[in-house]
Amino acid sequence: MASSHAHSPSEPRYSLPGDDKLVAEHLSDHDAAAPIATPGHAPGTKLVPPPLVREMSAEQRAEAEARLRRKIDTRLLPMIIFMYIMNYLDRNNIAAVRLAGLQDELNLASWQYQTTVSILFVGYILMQIPSNLFLNKIGLPAVYLPSCMIVWGIISGATAGCQTFGGLLAIRFFLGFVEAAYFPGCLFYLSAWYTRKELGLRTAILYSGSLVSGAFGGLITAGITENMDGARGLRAWRWVFIIEGAITVVVAFTSFFILPNFPRTTKWLTEEERQLAVWRLQEDIGEDDWVNSEEQSFFHGMKLAFLDIKTWILMVMLLGIVSSASVTNFFPTVVKTLGYNNVKTLLLTAPPYVLAVITTFLNAWHADRTGERYLHVVLPLCVGVAAFILAAATTGTAPRYVAMMLMVPGVYTGYVVTLAWISNSIPRPPAKRAAALAAINAVSNASSIYASYMYPQQKGVTHPNLVTPLAVDSATAVLAIIMATILRLVLARLNKKLDRGEHVEGAINAVPEEASEHGFRFLL
Repeated sequence: MASSHAHSPSEPRYSLPGDDKLVAEHLSDHDAAAPIATPGHAPGTKLVPPPLVREMSAEQRAEAEARLRRKIDTRLLPMIIFMYIMNYLDRNNIAAVRLAGLQDELNLASWQYQTTVSILFVGYILMQIPSNLFLNKIGLPAVYLPSCMIVWGIISGATAGCQTFGGLLAIRFFLGFVEAAYFPGCLFYLSAWYTRKELGLRTAILYSGSLVSGAFGGLITAGITENMDGARGLRAWRWVFIIEGAITVVVAFTSFFILPNFPRTTKWLTEEERQLAVWRLQEDIGEDDWVNSEEQSFFHGMKLAFLDIKTWILMVMLLGIVSSASVTNFFPTVVKTLGYNNVKTLLLTAPPYVLAVITTFLNAWHADRTGERYLHVVLPLCVGVAAFILAAATTGTAPRYVAMMLMVPGVYTGYVVTLAWISNSIPRPPAKRAAALAAINAVSNASSIYASYMYPQQKGVTHPNLVTPLAVDSATAVLAIIMATILRLVLARLNKKLDRGEHVEGAINAVPEEASEHGFRFLL
């Protein structure tokens, strides 16, 4: 796959903002009457679609766009979901294998086990921004993401060979270092294919991979624990890493033949589809997206991201949500407090994740349908806060499990809408969006470093006291609600400036007399 789209002599030439040479060719070849808006132009300019899109009627455009969406969805979404299931499973299966003999066989103290969990996020945080900027620079997600997946699959499988605390610590660090490429890379990847009002549902579909892995990771570990413990002289936890690591490598090799790169560089799009795929994103935002690797800058994108106050607000907001979601990193430990044996405990971890998949899809679908973001983030978090309080305040089995059923949906239902809200709020240029997505996701995962130490499990203690971690999770969810409120106020103020025809960085600046009716608006 080429890193940038090159026209053959017989192909139609068309222009898009951000490429002055093509603009000149377009004006001479097609005698476009209206001026073409380029990023940074003053109000008064208008956007002109490429020729094959301009020739479509409204009905033809709607039909062509529906076909294009279906084509993109079919080629892109199933593969990245399956990849994310393995990404999340390989990262978080250590919570389940704790109950499958890992802690006992390696003779790990509680603090040592917690350190092996937290060290992954050190590597995970360090690599996210460089990885996303590199991905944006080369423009080859269909090569880069599967390559990283092969490496982390091998590392994950090698965990089965660990014999000491030090070995486990080292391998978990490098696993996080390589896995860091995938999730922020996928968020950026999706935002290069879908418009703002399509992104919420697609982000939810992607994130369903983590929820599915949470639901079935415990079931898989339960099955291996029940049937393979001691097979060929290996404990069940070692078989978990071997089997899941091997599956990861197979999935990665398969994805090389399925995933596309960016709209401009995808061979299986027709010329009409390519023009429409690029144009609809430009029309949605008012500025061109990824053009070629030469136009991408590592440090300029990072500078733009960190100078934008929205980046910092979203950073604290995501930090609060992910910190409150740290309960899921130790969910088998939490469910174990109900007093059931290990296999039943692992089975009981599945229903909360199944419910979370359902609520996440419904919430994201409605958020995209209405174009509303704030309430779709805040209301689920309120349910999460109530669930944490209930779990901390009661010792009864039934109410505690009800609280556990609501914890996972309460945190993740709004989380996926928040992920889409990042791209909605910091849409262009792509280097800035890539840096912002990676920085926000990296900082949010910093919470996993300290959260690892909030869920102790001393040997012989079947009912650890979880009041403190649940209280912290509740408080950080409240912090996220506060930051979401601040973000909404900031975006509403920027939209009012756009209504008045005033310039706003990162947004299309409409013709003044049409400012209240046309042009980009931040989603609230």
